[in-house]
Amino acid sequence: MPARQKLKVYRTPIGFHDAYVAASSQKAALEAWGADANLFARGVAEVVTDPKLTEAALSQPGVVIRKARGTAAEHIDALPKTKAKAPASKSRKGVPAAEIAEPRTPRPRRDAMNRTAEALSEAEARHSDEARAFAEREKKLAQDRRKLEQAQRKESDRLQRSFDRAKAEYQTAARNWER
Repeated sequence: MPARQKLKVYRTPIGFHDAYVAASSQKAALEAWGADANLFARGVAEVVTDPKLTEAALSQPGVVIRKARGTAAEHIDALPKTKAKAPASKSRKGVPAAEIAEPRTPRPRRDAMNRTAEALSEAEARHSDEARAFAEREKKLAQDRRKLEQAQRKESDRLQRSFDRAKAEYQTAARNWER
């Protein structure tokens, strides 16, 4: 038969109460409390050895036992007797600082976005007009180029015919001279 592990009683504060649990290890105590962090490493939880405080927890191992750390009257008596003063802050035009509301973030304005959208629309219209004018100039230049090429072709054909006639005349004259 395996030896039963010795239980220890652990305590951690929860509000106006202390939470006691009888567990075999600190890890088991943390699990019973549902703690996400190691409360022992932070110095918030401890081992309890006082027999009066451990009696209830040892009678129900693994169950969290809550005990008040004093009466409601003792808790109220422990509060500071003087009211804490509000931190001094700037007041505007004689209005107490307590009545001055925190300035709210102003509502976002669409002015810059609207101006930019209008400028974009105008630029796109202008770009379209410029592209149309450029296309017209290209069309006119293409027509001018065709006319120029046609005139150059006519001139070249006329000069070629003239050259061919001159060459033929030269060849005839050269043949006649050799005889």
